[in-house]
Parts: sequence; C-alpha cells; structure tokens
Amino acid sequence: MNRPNSPANVALRLLAGLASLSAFFYYYSHAQVLLYGDAVAHINIARRVFDSRTPGPLQLGTVWLPLPHLLIMPFVVSDAAWQSGMLASLPSMLAYVLAVLGMFRLLRDSLPENAEQATARGLAAAFGAAVFGANPNLLYLQATAMTESLYLAWFVWSVVFAAESLRADREEEGAARPLLRCSLCLAGAMLTRYDGWFAAAIMGGILLLTGMRRLHALQNEGRALPTPAATRLRKSLALAALIVLAVPALWMAYNAVVFGNPLDFLNGPYSARGIARRTSAAEFHHPGYRDLPLALLYYVKATGLNLANGWWEKIWLVLAAAGIFTAASLRRSRPMLLLWLPLPFYALSIAYGDVPIFMPQWWPHSYYNVRYGLELLPAVAGLSAMALYAALAARRLPSSGKSVLAALAFLFVALSYIGLWRTQPICLQEAIANSRTRIPFETELAVQLHRLPPSATLLMYIGDHVGALQRAGIPLRRVIQEGNHGDWKHALSKSGLWEQALAEPERLADYAVAFDDDAVARCARQHRLPAVVVVETLGQPRATIYQTHPWPR
Repeated sequence: MNRPNSPANVALRLLAGLASLSAFFYYYSHAQVLLYGDAVAHINIARRVFDSRTPGPLQLGTVWLPLPHLLIMPFVVSDAAWQSGMLASLPSMLAYVLAVLGMFRLLRDSLPENAEQATARGLAAAFGAAVFGANPNLLYLQATAMTESLYLAWFVWSVVFAAESLRADREEEGAARPLLRCSLCLAGAMLTRYDGWFAAAIMGGILLLTGMRRLHALQNEGRALPTPAATRLRKSLALAALIVLAVPALWMAYNAVVFGNPLDFLNGPYSARGIARRTSAAEFHHPGYRDLPLALLYYVKATGLNLANGWWEKIWLVLAAAGIFTAASLRRSRPMLLLWLPLPFYALSIAYGDVPIFMPQWWPHSYYNVRYGLELLPAVAGLSAMALYAALAARRLPSSGKSVLAALAFLFVALSYIGLWRTQPICLQEAIANSRTRIPFETELAVQLHRLPPSATLLMYIGDHVGALQRAGIPLRRVIQEGNHGDWKHALSKSGLWEQALAEPERLADYAVAFDDDAVARCARQHRLPAVVVVETLGQPRATIYQTHPWPR
C-alpha cells in the first residue's frame, strides 16, 4: 500500500530535492544552464507567447510540443529571469524529483509483498531510485530548460499507474482510478515529447485490450460485476481512450489551422526531416539510416555513454538485460518491461525518421542527440534493481552474503557515476561542443544589437539565434519574426506581419538582421538596404545588420 508520508518517501523527497538544487546551483554558477541551443529556444518560445508583436498561443509554433513552454512561461515573465534563464529550470527540477519518487514506487510495488523478502524488496527499490536519481547526465539536464527530465517524470508515472491498473484488473474493483491516472500521465508525456505518442499507443493499447477482455470474460462466465463497478470501469476505459486520442488530434488540428498542414511537425520545414534535408549533403546518410540493426546498436551505445565510461557501461547493460528475466518470471513485475519502450521508438526514429545520433567514439565522431540515450535510464535502473532483488532473494545466499552483495551494488553505482563526473557527463560534453561557436557568435551579435537605438524595431529570423536578442535584453515585441503572421482567423494568410515586413521593410522595421542567405538577406538585396554592421565568427553564419531608413545622428 502506498504511503506518501512514510519515512522512506520523505527521506527520498529530501535527498532528490537536495540533489536537484545542488546540481542546479553548480551548473548555474558555471554558466552552463544555457549551453544547449534547444534550452534557449524553449525559453524564448515561452517568452514570445506574451512578449511578441503578435502575442498569443500561435507563438507556440510547430514541431516542439507545447506543454514545456506553457510550464516555463510563468518563470520568464521577469526580464532578469528571462535573460539569465535561472527560473526556467524549475519545471525540469520538480519533474526530476517526481521521477525519482516514481521509480521508487514502481519498484517497491512491482516486487512481491511478503515479509520474508521485505529487506530485499526495500534495498532493490532504493537501488533503482539511486541508479536513476544519481545519474550525472540526468542531474545536468534537469538543471536546464530541456524537456528530458519532464518527459521521464510523465513516462515513469504512467508505468506506475499502468502497473497498478493491470494488477487491479484481476480484482472486482480498483482498475478504474489508476487507468485514468495513467491516461493523464500519457497525455502529459504526449504533450512534452513525441516519445510519448509511441508509449501511449503501446501502453494505452495494452490497457484497453486488457480491460475489455476482463469485462468480456466475466460476462462469458455468467458472472456480472456489480453494476456501479461495471459502469465505472466502462466509463474509465472510454474516458481514458478519449484523453489519449485527444492529444494528437488537437495537435494535428492546430498544425492544420496555423500552418496549413496537419503533419507540419513531422514533415514541415522545421521538422527533423526538414532540417535533415537542408543541412545534409545529398550523398550523406547518418549512421543507421534505413538500417534498423545499426540504428539499434547506435542507440544502445548512446544509452551506455549516458550510464558510464568504458567497460562500466557494458556491465550496466548486462545487469539490465538480466533483470528482464526476473521481471518476466514474476507476474507482478511484468509491467516493468514497459520501461523498454524508448528502445524500439528511437531505433525506428534513427532508421526511418531522420533522427541521427552522433557520438565521439563512433563515426562520424561528433556530438548530436547523444542525450536521447538517457530516455532508457528508467529501464536500466528498474531492471538492474530487479536483478539485484533476484540475487538478494536467493535462499541459498546467507544473510551476511546478502549484506555484502547490497553494499557492493551501491558501491558499483558510486564508482560508475564518479567516473562519469571525472570525465564530464556526455550530455554536458555535447552541450559544450555544440555551443563552442554559437555562444561567442551570439555574444558578439548581442553587443552590436545593444548599440542600436533602444526604440528601434528589428526584422529578424529568430529560429536559430534568438539567444542574441536574449543576451542583448531586446524585448521580442520589438522584433518582427517568422512567427508573426496574425490571429486565428488569418493564420494561413500569406499577408501577415512577417510577410508584410519582408515586402516593405522600410515601412515596418528600422533595422533588418540577416544570416547568410535567409529570407531577410534576400529582402535586403531586393530593397538594396545599406549594411551597417557585419558579424563573423568561426563556424557560424555571417550576420549582417541593415538599416532600412536613415536615423537621426
């Protein structure tokens, strides 16, 4: 039975909260919470919902799902908080604490409830929570405005409630409430990352089929549930299905209305496929492209790099694989296998969804999306804990041997993660590598933008380098950008504010900021705008600031 205020839960909340705060203050003091360009983008998408030439929900854009931005929005209202990004990490940090609690509860409730193995059960649950919560890469990402921590919280708790619903399925009552809770968590996951769509399809399908089979079997046996219980279960199944199906339906409707394509997030110009078309050479294909076994291998390797270095990562993967047999052998523990859902999702995404993963150890020896391997952390933590439980529950092992084994298990976690800290977490390495040229470029551009008149209106594509405006402290309402089209009624209009400014820059803007050959650069050439500043740094596009009409000296 779950007791939220039990000593173990209270202690775990305090430890997880302390770890979250400590990691945040460390990375914030080292100016590392805004290294990821995606973190900067998430903050500014949230900001432009209310700070824009055309504020409103249309500023949420496409491709990225809206929930993270809506959660960040209250924490970037202040200009100081927006520029520093420090408060934007709070949703991720809270999600991290909830995810740690979810891992502990999932393991504790999934293991056999008997007095003889109570110690083994408690140690295994604590071990799994420690493996998950102490992971250096997760601690870094939860200190930023990235979405991984938030998604993992939704995903872990959806498995918690799915397991409760499946266990209650054999009883007269009790399946309805966890079923609804699971559907709400799946909806949260689906509004956070597209991983959640795959998880919802599989997990929701299992729950729906199991519930329907239960009702059908009882009717065939000539038994009938008490009418209130039967009615409650049927309503719960219908409502859960409605909740899960509503998310993709609404998101596709939003994309259809705003961008004229219900699948714009999948195949539009800013989707992963669209980016791949623009940035990849015609003859280049990322590792695993149309090769599912290789894609699977790359994702498993990325997972290992998020766990440890060298041969340590192989031990983690072996422990997780061993835990599969324990979970499969215990009927109560079988829902734990749902934690492996990220594995097929990312393997398929790499092979057929234009989602590359680059690692410095393997060709092409670079950093890109290595953090995706962290999505399998709950599976490794949970199944490794299952393997530990199987060893501790062995009757032939004496009590002293069990104590030594538990101590060695926790020591292994400590040594493995200390090695990661010493060599730097791979997600932090990725963030540093990918910001090495971007941050100096945006810093220099911010200096030049800050020198412009404080009331000047800018015309600028902000999809890639909105961080320059953030660093310069220029409100987004002073910028005409690609998201400024109109209201809901004119969302599909080709004569929105952005299009008007490109057609008549001298009428609507004071300065135009162009990057290489983007739409603003083409506009500047067409209207023969005079360039006033050029910013060039290694590894980044050239930025040119044009003046649209003379300003008084």
